[in-house]
Amino acid sequence: MSEPLDILVFGAHADDAEIGMGGTIAKYTAAGKRVGICDLTEAEMSSNGTVELRKLEASHASSVLGLYSRSNLGLPDRGLEINKRHIDAIVAEIRRTRPTIVFVPYWVDRHPDHIACSKLVEEAVFNAKLRRYMPELPAFQVEQLIYYYINDVDQVSLIVNISDFYEQKKQSLMAYKSQFLTASDNGEDRVATPLTDRYVERVEARDSLLGQTRGWKYAEGFAIKRPHAVEWF
Repeated sequence: MSEPLDILVFGAHADDAEIGMGGTIAKYTAAGKRVGICDLTEAEMSSNGTVELRKLEASHASSVLGLYSRSNLGLPDRGLEINKRHIDAIVAEIRRTRPTIVFVPYWVDRHPDHIACSKLVEEAVFNAKLRRYMPELPAFQVEQLIYYYINDVDQVSLIVNISDFYEQKKQSLMAYKSQFLTASDNGEDRVATPLTDRYVERVEARDSLLGQTRGWKYAEGFAIKRPHAVEWF
């Protein structure tokens, strides 16, 4: 069995985690933490790119960020539902990787799959600790569930200084050329989407504005529902 993860980040699609917290991932992998990403779907409904290309892009982004592991559960894109099959797949992933902290998209977002991912993981984190639920796998309790922002920032409970790791975040995003290149750049059979309209620039502007609140160049913000424990020295 592989070593337990310090951090496991769930996203509905490859690129969700990089958009929301690529800098934080890079910061913690640089510190020697074991960080994994689990993509729930293969993004087969994406307007641009193919499943095969998206997997190659995710592999490139994973290398840029120094991930310990990356997995894909193969659940249906635009078909995520709060049902036992989908919850159980996530429970199994949590029990397999045994992360201390789980990150998941914020519970309000313009994309329905991001919202469904948030709810599914919330349910799975709860069920994962129940020893009589899926008893064939040892129960496991996650210490904290933290929510990251993909499209819009709402209430920020935690903030991470990512100034020294922003170039890695940008490189991880640009690994997804199928998603973020403008529709007129390098490629046939491409259509304009919100992601092809200077989306990476808007993410950078968001992270810059959030950093300014603390006098940092760049920051990523997070939300929590339960108090986050900190031991002061």
